[in-house]
This record gives sequence, structure tokens and C-alpha cells, in this order.
Amino acid sequence: MKDLVEVIAKALVDLPDEVVVTEKETDKAIVIELKVAPSDMGKVIGKQGRIAKSIRSVVNAASSKEDKKVIVDILQ
Repeated sequence: MKDLVEVIAKALVDLPDEVVVTEKETDKAIVIELKVAPSDMGKVIGKQGRIAKSIRSVVNAASSKEDKKVIVDILQ
């Protein structure tokens, strides 16, 4: 899942070298944290959060075979 989020984010931003994706696993969920450059924050979130919602939808679809919930957090 981490690789999927990283590929999507790097395709969206102007500074792909500053994309950092970390993955934390708990008992019931996998938390994926995405950090981008401040100037690219709007490109990852999109108007009214549409791009962020789309990223989360793709990750949820890809993780449907796993028993854990996947949460994508976009950090500043």
C-alpha cells in the first residue's frame, strides 16, 4: 500500500523528491502517512478534497483482500 500511495503522490506533485510516505501497522488498521512539500499540498488535496478522497478510494480498493482497514493521512 505504501508504494501505491507513493507512486500516485509523486505523479501529482511538482517536487517528487520531497514526497515521504510512512506506514504504521496496528492490530486493526494500517495507517499510511503522506507528507509533501507545502507548495504541493493543494495538488494532493484538490478542490474540496476530491483528489485526497480519490487516493483513499484507490487504496481501499487495493486493500480489499486484507482484513485490516487502511487509513491514509495527509500531513503538513
